[in-house]
Amino acid sequence: MTPTTPIAPARRQAARAALALDDEALLKVCDVEFFIASGPGGQHRNTTASGVRLSHPPTELSVTATERRSQSQNKDAAVRRLRAGLQALTFVPKVRKATRPSAGSKRRRLEEKKRTSEKKAGRGGRVGD
Repeated sequence: MTPTTPIAPARRQAARAALALDDEALLKVCDVEFFIASGPGGQHRNTTASGVRLSHPPTELSVTATERRSQSQNKDAAVRRLRAGLQALTFVPKVRKATRPSAGSKRRRLEEKKRTSEKKAGRGGRVGD
């Protein structure tokens, strides 16, 4: 995932710091919320708070996991997603420099276009019999 909007340096630094933490320390920094996840899974899923939402306030990143019936499995999945999101925040795109084609490349391109044009012009068959 490559973000299109620029990321504030403080947010990027917070993401790097969070990636250096182990899972338990990362969970202590995050706001952890459990909720009843809807969807298939039967009575067990509909009556237990198995959905997990992790919010990382320094980076304003939030992820949820509701696909399992087990809260601990959902917590593990949410931590993996949070780490993936933090990794995406640390990505710094390369600065692109505007370039122009060289004179030689312009000349070669025009010569190739001229050869192609002559080739196509020579394809004419019998016209208007």
